[in-house]
Amino acid sequence: MNLTTKSLLLLAGLALAACNNPRPGMFGGGGANGFGGEGGITTGTLGDPNDPRSVAHFQQRIGDRVFFDDNSSDLTPEGRSTLSGQAAWLRANPQFAVVVEGHADERGTREYNVALGARRADTVQRFLISEGVAANRLRTVSYGKERPVEACAEPRCWNRNRRAVTVVSGGAAG
Repeated sequence: MNLTTKSLLLLAGLALAACNNPRPGMFGGGGANGFGGEGGITTGTLGDPNDPRSVAHFQQRIGDRVFFDDNSSDLTPEGRSTLSGQAAWLRANPQFAVVVEGHADERGTREYNVALGARRADTVQRFLISEGVAANRLRTVSYGKERPVEACAEPRCWNRNRRAVTVVSGGAAG
């Protein structure tokens, strides 16, 4: 393969990867762009954090993310506690669906981190199902290391990026 062919294949792959955004239109509603989460639902549609039925309450009071140890998809005790709260909220608010986003830190290959993010999202999904949330309300996606919360080559950044985020969509914000 010559350099031009390789360059065109790389460019085509990057273009396709940029199109892989499951948010718009999934589950038929949610925020300004049809979805929630990091960069999704606008603050005007989140509702009041003091209203236990609102997305703002879910994100700010219960917590919309859990963190993982290095190279692990096992839940920590803190993660289990957060997910138990998420499950209770989801059971009480059946009009909402969620996408669990799996993330990894910047270390390792793209392929490894996408697989690790997928395992983390699957772990969260399985836990929520085990807590009584209907499986048809849950979807997963892995972003690997492509969407860091903070980008730096330090443990404090790596710790923040090893996460799964439960993104709420559908229904009214309360």
